[in-house]
Amino acid sequence: MHTPSGRFQPSTRLCLSISDFHPKSFNPAWEVSTILIGLLSFMTSEEMTTGSVSASPRERKMFAERSRWWNSTGGGSHAKNPAQKGNVKAGDGGAKFRSEWESLDKENWAWMKEKNIDTTTGEYIRTSCGPALGAAGRGGQTQSVVDTVVQQRDAGTGWLSRNRLLVAGGVIFIYVLIARLLGEAEDV
Repeated sequence: MHTPSGRFQPSTRLCLSISDFHPKSFNPAWEVSTILIGLLSFMTSEEMTTGSVSASPRERKMFAERSRWWNSTGGGSHAKNPAQKGNVKAGDGGAKFRSEWESLDKENWAWMKEKNIDTTTGEYIRTSCGPALGAAGRGGQTQSVVDTVVQQRDAGTGWLSRNRLLVAGGVIFIYVLIARLLGEAEDV
């Protein structure tokens, strides 16, 4: 299993009675349907074994939603330096998937374009009515602009100037506290 599912570690051997972990427990008389039913029951259970992982239902749903993107882009490795070895774990840019399921790969790319999916990250590209700051609206450049404005605003001002409301509140609190203490001392 190469696509992350939240149930199995991608591109990792699984310890099942039908896998090469237990060659003596494998029965050659098993039909393909028997093996598939066994695999399906293991996939839907919470049983842990070598090669399995634990994920919340929310995480598994997220993996399922991103599976089209993952298969066709190799987890975003198509945009990086793809290894031309056909090894999905190394990030083949979706080459293995494309070679085996060419029509489905084309369908996935059309789906990503229609749904406005960033092919590098697998996330939806957000569009807004505001100025186009940051890469695909994720806020990297936007945050740096905000940080720069705040730094320029605060440049040349001391701590006392930036925190004058806090200082004023502290002075009033101390004044009231002293007034009450002096008032109680006069009553005694």
